[in-house]
Amino acid sequence: MPDNQAQRNTVESPHQGEPDEDEHTRDVELNAYAIDRLAQAFETSARRWELIVYPSLFAFIILAAYGFYLVFSLAKDVHYLAVSVDSNMAVMASNMQAISNNINQMSTDVRTMAVGVASISQDVDVLESMLVSIEGLEQSIQSMTFTTANMQGDMADMNRSIKRPMTFMNRFMPW
Repeated sequence: MPDNQAQRNTVESPHQGEPDEDEHTRDVELNAYAIDRLAQAFETSARRWELIVYPSLFAFIILAAYGFYLVFSLAKDVHYLAVSVDSNMAVMASNMQAISNNINQMSTDVRTMAVGVASISQDVDVLESMLVSIEGLEQSIQSMTFTTANMQGDMADMNRSIKRPMTFMNRFMPW
């Protein structure tokens, strides 16, 4: 430690507290050189950043504009979709009302058909009794057909038996 103090004493100028001029000039030059190097380093760094930041900023602006366009187009399409759905909902509501009315009418028609089917069922019961009557009528017609065939045979026999005398008598008649 005593050596350090000796060096300090030798570095200090004879005028205690006042730096010497050469040293001051040298410090200013060193500071100027350091600031100049800092400025050059900053400019070099700024150029590098300019090569990265400006194209990135430009790309970001283009992407932001495209994003705005996409959002605007999406909003327009959603608006068109909403208007279309709204108008189609009104049409669909009226169609649903018509379907409801048609189903109600169909329900009424089915009830009427059920009554008609019940009536047809009763008529079929009546038809069964008519079928029995028709079977009796069929037997009567068969009997009449048989009797008519017998009458035809009897008429043929009678025609043969009176044909000769009538022919003889017809010769005497003036007409």
